[in-house]
Amino acid sequence: MKDRSHDEAMAEVFRKDPTYAVELLNSILEDGDQGELLIALRQMAKAFGGVSSVAEKAQINSTHIYRALSARGNPEIRSLSAILKTMGLRLAVQPIQTPGVHA
Repeated sequence: MKDRSHDEAMAEVFRKDPTYAVELLNSILEDGDQGELLIALRQMAKAFGGVSSVAEKAQINSTHIYRALSARGNPEIRSLSAILKTMGLRLAVQPIQTPGVHA
């Protein structure tokens, strides 16, 4: 039996359970950990056919996506939105839910 990398295993999880991917991304965004976000997005890109496939669908140069999602990456909102759109997702703003405080 061949061992799979963690990224490959997570890509499979994301393919099988897109709801989990959404929950994970929202949790990461809430925590504000950019490095963790970039890792999850790289894994999701793998689940959606790889960076080249995502780049083609997003109409972005694949080198740009590799750089944006690298450990030192800092994707622009435009790039992030295009990448997420290829995965059937989008960025959204939500009010912070504070216990005991009514908006």
